Amino acid sequence: MNIKAFSSYRLKVSNSFETVKSTESEYQEIIQYCQDLFTKKNKDYGTSWRILRLPSITDQIFIKAQRIRTIQDKGVQKVNEDVSSEFIGIINYCVMALIQIGAAEEQRPIDDSALTIVYNQQVNEVKELLFNKNHDYGEAWRDMRVSSMTDIILMKLLRIKQIEDNQGLTLVSEGVKAGYQDIINYSVFCLIKSNALKTN
Repeated sequence: MNIKAFSSYRLKVSNSFETVKSTESEYQEIIQYCQDLFTKKNKDYGTSWRILRLPSITDQIFIKAQRIRTIQDKGVQKVNEDVSSEFIGIINYCVMALIQIGAAEEQRPIDDSALTIVYNQQVNEVKELLFNKNHDYGEAWRDMRVSSMTDIILMKLLRIKQIEDNQGLTLVSEGVKAGYQDIINYSVFCLIKSNALKTN
């Protein structure tokens, strides 16, 4: 390898490393914002969401995703709640769903310290999934449109609803947990792409 080729290779590796590092930093900032909001709302309302069954959480996420798509299609909104807040809500409702899946008793309250632990456990698992996929796909999501990722979120929600209607049984597909995890990551991607939280 000549000097010119080696320099080009080093630049490519360096840029790749910086992109991954930037993605991790942006991802963490968004998740931290979501968790801070989640914690504050739980102080106001308690863990009242623990009474929700998974289909109820799925429907709540679906409503938020459908509102995002409607605003994207119409280009205007009449309710003073921006699209970024809906993506944040989707992320936190997905975390609720993942916590419910892993909880032995759905309706039992969780204290603040335990809630922080289980929230972190879920988002760390989702983050690991993201970077494993990023390794294979090379951050292809950065070339996707926010509208396309919104459609994918809705598609995954429809899949989850179908699995729920089938009493959780699947023949070849992943279960609802994988669906919620993917929805979190696509929602984070949408927030990064739109720079809604000014992470750049």
